[in-house]
Amino acid sequence: MKAKGRIRFFFEEVTIPGFSQKKVRDWILQTCQAEAKSLGDISFIFCSDGYLQKMNLDYLNHEELTDVITFDYQDMFGHVSGDVFISIERVKENAEVYQVTFLNELHRVIIHGVLHLLGYADHEQALKALMAGKENYYLSLLA
Repeated sequence: MKAKGRIRFFFEEVTIPGFSQKKVRDWILQTCQAEAKSLGDISFIFCSDGYLQKMNLDYLNHEELTDVITFDYQDMFGHVSGDVFISIERVKENAEVYQVTFLNELHRVIIHGVLHLLGYADHEQALKALMAGKENYYLSLLA
């Protein structure tokens, strides 16, 4: 059964100059296809540190700041679905730390969330390395 998926973007009191929703939608669809997965519904919620920290505390019982939280809602047919919350403040800070552009870091965090929805984990060093390789590969397709 083929999913009729949607990718939606929500902005909670933040703006992202230069962000192309169409380009990112096409890229995520390409990523899902390359991973042999059908697209379901994915929502990206771009927000502040405070907003994401509250989500982290309320739903995951973690107090620390983070750049991304992913909630996987894959259905029984395996369609890639979920919510990806991204702190724009964390992305800006990470871009400065890693000396990359804001949009490059934003795209990295977006694909990181998508990879979690595709079933990749990063709780062990070997898994982190695999995810980082996948991030780099899919970022190269966006360029």
